[in-house]
Amino acid sequence: MAWNEPGGNSNDNDPWGGRRGGGDRQGPPDLDEALRKLQDNLNGLFGGRKRRSGDGGSPRSGGGLGLLAVAFAALASLWLYSAVYVVDEQEQAVILRFGKYHETVGPGLNIYLPPIDRKFQENVTRERAYSKQGQMLTEDENIIEVPLTVQYRVSNLQEFVLNVDQPELSLQHATDSALRHVAGSTSMDQVLTEGREQMAAEVRERLQRFLDTYKSGITVTQVNIQSAAAPREVQDAFDDVIRAREDEQREKNQAEAYANGVIPEARGQAQRLLEDANGYREEVVARARGEAERFNRLLVEYRKAPAVTRERLYLETMQEVLGNTSKVLVSGGEGQNNLLYLPLDKMIDGRAAAAPAGSSLLSPAQAGATTAPRPTSDPQRELRSRESR
Repeated sequence: MAWNEPGGNSNDNDPWGGRRGGGDRQGPPDLDEALRKLQDNLNGLFGGRKRRSGDGGSPRSGGGLGLLAVAFAALASLWLYSAVYVVDEQEQAVILRFGKYHETVGPGLNIYLPPIDRKFQENVTRERAYSKQGQMLTEDENIIEVPLTVQYRVSNLQEFVLNVDQPELSLQHATDSALRHVAGSTSMDQVLTEGREQMAAEVRERLQRFLDTYKSGITVTQVNIQSAAAPREVQDAFDDVIRAREDEQREKNQAEAYANGVIPEARGQAQRLLEDANGYREEVVARARGEAERFNRLLVEYRKAPAVTRERLYLETMQEVLGNTSKVLVSGGEGQNNLLYLPLDKMIDGRAAAAPAGSSLLSPAQAGATTAPRPTSDPQRELRSRESR
């Protein structure tokens, strides 16, 4: 029966040792008495012996064992709480047992045995970044400031945990070494202008080689080199040098453009002169060969009929000469030395200037009279008669 049920002996069953009702009610419950009752209940729960009424409040050995059991249960709960852990999908965990590598744990719910085991849990898929900016000495002994960003991730958690004491600090030192080596073998112009991408690729390759040698378990995914600049103290002088080099490059480009325009033209003219010379040579050679062939054939005909051939040559020559002149000489006849010179070319030019536009310059009769006369048969007969004499 409960101590506070109706009809029961409430004074005996009251855990606080007080009385209900009446003026004999005691003050607030005694804390020591309450703790003793709670200890007795725990002793009974864990198999201990309850304290009797005549014990005088002295604890027995069963109470000490109960307290130890409670403490052990609390420690076991704490140990179990700390031993159970969850590995996310992007993480891995390395377990060391007695300081020696035991296993690498993947995603899921897992348990390990502290303090026998030690757990190192890291994200192995997240991209991490390390930024640096420092002064570097270039190949041409110039000092420049190079800002650098290294992106990396943990590729082997076992090596990342065990092989290097402080892997990220080792990454920073290796980055400094690789950057100084590459910058020291590169000229300032390449670092400041178009050589940054190639320089970043060389730094990444050298840095990864260092990390692989250390077996740090780190993979460098990308190296970015921002716009490098000169130190602030000498920035103005560097700007002047850069402007001078830009002017130099512009002058070179203009000279190359002029050369690209002049040289092909000169080569074309030279080739044209060569072609003209070759054409003239072929023409002269062909004409000479033709004249020689003509002479040989004429010689054959001359041997057959010398007189006829000479007369024919004379007539052809006179026809060719007189056909190209506009002057006419009129003789007064035999025994007379007077010659009449008619400047027909001047007469034709004067009439052409005086004639109106669209009108014919000469009549058909006049035009026929002004044409260059061909040798008639009278001079030919005279020449033949002279030859016969």
